[in-house]
Amino acid sequence: MQPKVIQRILGLLLMVFSFTMLPPVLIGILYKESSSITFLYSFVALLVVGALIWLPVQRHKSELRTRDGFIVVVLFWLVLGMAGAVPLFFGTNPHMSITDAVFESMSGLTTTGATVITGIDDLPKCLLFYRQQLQWLGGMGIIVLAVAILPMLGVGGMQLYRAETPGPIKDNKLTPRITETAKALWYIYLGLTIACALSFYLAGMSWFDAVSHSFSTVAIGGFSTHDASIGYFDSGLIETITVVFMLLAGINFSLHFGVLRHKSLKIYYQDAEFKNYLFNIFIATTLITLYLLYSGTFNDGLETFRAALFQTVSIATTTGFATTDFAVWPAFLPVMLIFLSFIGGCAGSAGGGLKVIRYVLLLRQGMREITRLIHPNAEVVVKLGGKTIQERVISAVWGFFSLYVATFAIIMLLVMATGLDQVTAFSAVAACLNNLGPGLGDVSSHYGEINSSTKWILIFAMLAGRLEIFSILVLLTPEFWRK
Repeated sequence: MQPKVIQRILGLLLMVFSFTMLPPVLIGILYKESSSITFLYSFVALLVVGALIWLPVQRHKSELRTRDGFIVVVLFWLVLGMAGAVPLFFGTNPHMSITDAVFESMSGLTTTGATVITGIDDLPKCLLFYRQQLQWLGGMGIIVLAVAILPMLGVGGMQLYRAETPGPIKDNKLTPRITETAKALWYIYLGLTIACALSFYLAGMSWFDAVSHSFSTVAIGGFSTHDASIGYFDSGLIETITVVFMLLAGINFSLHFGVLRHKSLKIYYQDAEFKNYLFNIFIATTLITLYLLYSGTFNDGLETFRAALFQTVSIATTTGFATTDFAVWPAFLPVMLIFLSFIGGCAGSAGGGLKVIRYVLLLRQGMREITRLIHPNAEVVVKLGGKTIQERVISAVWGFFSLYVATFAIIMLLVMATGLDQVTAFSAVAACLNNLGPGLGDVSSHYGEINSSTKWILIFAMLAGRLEIFSILVLLTPEFWRK
């Protein structure tokens, strides 16, 4: 481990992050809001702290090792989660405790979308923009930017990329150089954001709402500038645009890159994960629509399908937007939607959950074991997209799944020990570990009423989910710290 190199990187990245406080200042000036001064003070404070961390070790330049990469990624998210809380804690509208400020900041950066704030419609525009910006940066921006910038600073980024990139297969690069890979992902991410913002504006949103919601839509975050979320606009066109961009953001970004590079939509169809991703959403939407029709929850068939499609896509991609309160839907539907978030988006997207490719491999491995019971001596392989999956990948997926389940169970027990009922505890942990946001029971609308101990546990769950368990649990193993 190289402490001085790690310190240097964290100092640099904290200085870079401090500049994200300036856009809210500009928004405050535009809307004549005096509360934006808090963001200016936060910018200066974070820049100074970052410089103080960086200056003593500025000349320590060397290639990061794999262990250093894991430490930098985890520390980076912890530090930025705390740094992002600074303007929230020192702001006066609303006044937030340190626990609530860190919870809101970490929820934004991890694109969880769980909020402790109520009365969102009455908040200053600069604060609303800042919350949306946190999600946009967290979605695919922070680490990708860091990977692109680090080589220019004399530090290689491949170790960071492998440590942070979601999904079970991390060695496939889009371009030969890691810097070019990061730039390719960034351009696609930025392009989707611009297209989403323009679509929202043309559909009737104000420029402020359009840009703000494009941030959280493409980031699969779920924060909104209104308490009623997307339901505030009561527009079928806006809901359709949101569904389209949530679906696009939940797809592996390397597929988007392949489509753009080869100018062929066949790239999507040839991908097994993509087909399963759409199939799962289609089946869930159909089941939910039929049961809502059967129960007479909505007035007509079109309204029923509209609500079912939006909530299914929102929850399945772990975005967390809402047009209606799905927590009060009849029978099994609310729990079914929460279960969808466990599958989550595709690997290589900003979505949370297990990821679709792991879900598919788990199903196929399960079917292989059933086949082996019938034919004990048969050589049965697991295939995906016509290619045989290596046993080490299958083992890694099972290992991840077992740790995911164990982590969920332990965190849920801890949350219940703080006083939450079973339904609230289950949904809150699922929503935070899967980076979803909305839950059931006492957290169906917001997390402001739960106690501080529970919030800190859920902050850990958000971080663990964003770093996909392994990246944070590896630091807790004795082997990691042995020379």
